Amino acid sequence: MFIKKKRLDLATLEPNDDEIVSHIVNTTNNKNYDNISRTKAYEDFYFRHPEIKWAYLASMVSRNAGWSMTDLQGKWLRKALSIEQRSLLFMTYEHANWTIFQDAYPQLLLYEWSKKRNKPLFYLLNAFQVSHFMEIEWTRFWQEDQTERLLTALIINEQNIIQNPVIDNKKYKDKVFKTIPYKIQDRFHFSTVVFPILSGKLFGFSVSKFNHLKNRIELGKQLAWLLFSAGLYDQFITFSKSVPHTGSRYDYERYFPEFRKRETPLLRTSYPMVSHSIDENRKDWFHGQDTEKWFKEKKVPNHYELTEWFKHKQDQLHLLTLLQEYWRNG
Repeated sequence: MFIKKKRLDLATLEPNDDEIVSHIVNTTNNKNYDNISRTKAYEDFYFRHPEIKWAYLASMVSRNAGWSMTDLQGKWLRKALSIEQRSLLFMTYEHANWTIFQDAYPQLLLYEWSKKRNKPLFYLLNAFQVSHFMEIEWTRFWQEDQTERLLTALIINEQNIIQNPVIDNKKYKDKVFKTIPYKIQDRFHFSTVVFPILSGKLFGFSVSKFNHLKNRIELGKQLAWLLFSAGLYDQFITFSKSVPHTGSRYDYERYFPEFRKRETPLLRTSYPMVSHSIDENRKDWFHGQDTEKWFKEKKVPNHYELTEWFKHKQDQLHLLTLLQEYWRNG
């Protein structure tokens, strides 16, 4: 007689450190499949552990990354940019998205394991090449329960870990950040992170000089404030729970009062899975860094309701695209 073996349930056992590390590695690899799987993983984790606010921030920013990816396959940017330019821009988003998840998700899972075991396991972070900075901050959070400090610490960490492999990567630096299309987007503030609600309104902030570490950390702190402290939290949560992330801006454009046609495709119909590899020799960014300067109070702009502003910027982008196409065709 064939007897089906039961799957090993680590949640009901007392696994050793090696088993925990192996379980986290496998889970992270499975969920770091693409932008959609990452977004869902962050979101699901937050709903299990709402004290880890960064996980929800990461899910909402990840939605924006997916929308930026499919913009490149949409009606307008296909006209404005060459295949090579669009491919490089996609890889910039994808590489940053993947790198952050590969570093951050093991931290989240190790926190989850620590709760199960009722003791801190953050000494294992080194097994995932996580910065010593985060071992200090997770330990501090476990002891002092400072949710806001941990939120900021994770923002600081994520932006530091993409600085070298993505922002300072020579290929992206020369062929993305120094190009005319990128500089036009930077100059006209097309690089905007938006958080939608079901009424069709958009809230968010723009960032210029995205390649500057300080600017990205400041943006992350502003976005965290917007999610949790601007009085809109319940509406953002309702959107997240009601609208599955497809990678297309139509996820929220369909809620605009005026009719909008779909102009960007679904992410999984646009891109294949991308294979990445970890730099086993990467250095810990934390050594020699003064990190306390990044914990200072953030500056929050007075205006963060961007619905009409965002639509106007999209119209500007469309006009620039048509002018560029006209110029290119003589």
